Amino acid sequence: MKLFLTTGSSGGSRKDIMDHHTRRTRTHGLRRTLAVVGLVVTLGLGVAACAAAKSGVDLPAIINDLSSPSNSSTESAEEGYIPDGESVSIFDEHLPAVANLDPELRAAVQAATEAAGEDGVEMVVSSGWRSVAYQQGLLDDAVVKYGSLEEALKWVSTPEVSSHVTGHAVDIGYTDADSWLQQHGTDYGLCQTYGNEMWHFELAIDPGGTCPTPKSNAVG
Repeated sequence: MKLFLTTGSSGGSRKDIMDHHTRRTRTHGLRRTLAVVGLVVTLGLGVAACAAAKSGVDLPAIINDLSSPSNSSTESAEEGYIPDGESVSIFDEHLPAVANLDPELRAAVQAATEAAGEDGVEMVVSSGWRSVAYQQGLLDDAVVKYGSLEEALKWVSTPEVSSHVTGHAVDIGYTDADSWLQQHGTDYGLCQTYGNEMWHFELAIDPGGTCPTPKSNAVG
């Protein structure tokens, strides 16, 4: 006996029936996939919650941190932020990191930059003026990195005493430029003021004078 599929008001062609079957199969498959994904996420959060409960960590805070933008509000040009690896010249006076430096310091670094260039040495500014908020953010990061405020202060000063916040310090790159300044900086009144930061320079003397012995670090 042969069976024939016919078209009617309550039925459909063989193609319609097959399309309907395909859609149902795909829908069921999608639902199963979503269910599996949901189970994995639930189990993952459950494990994280257990670990957080044992360690006293606020899990909602962690989730919020993970979903937040990686750049903080202080990482902006207005705060004096210069992205890592970006070449900024002491002549880029449209940037707050340069424009807000003490005018005498900026002029000294500009003169030194031109002289270094004549010797084939490129000099860039890796950090200049910083806002109070930006300096505090750097200090907070340093506390996490070094494990204590005491250790962090050897590398990053508080906003209240930072020479960067007052515009009286500039960090210079590259390494050959730092070496050049260590040899010739006195001609411009520029001195390396911290022994553990070969890139940190301040206008510490009159041009042609002798730089004082650098402090071992930012706290002494």
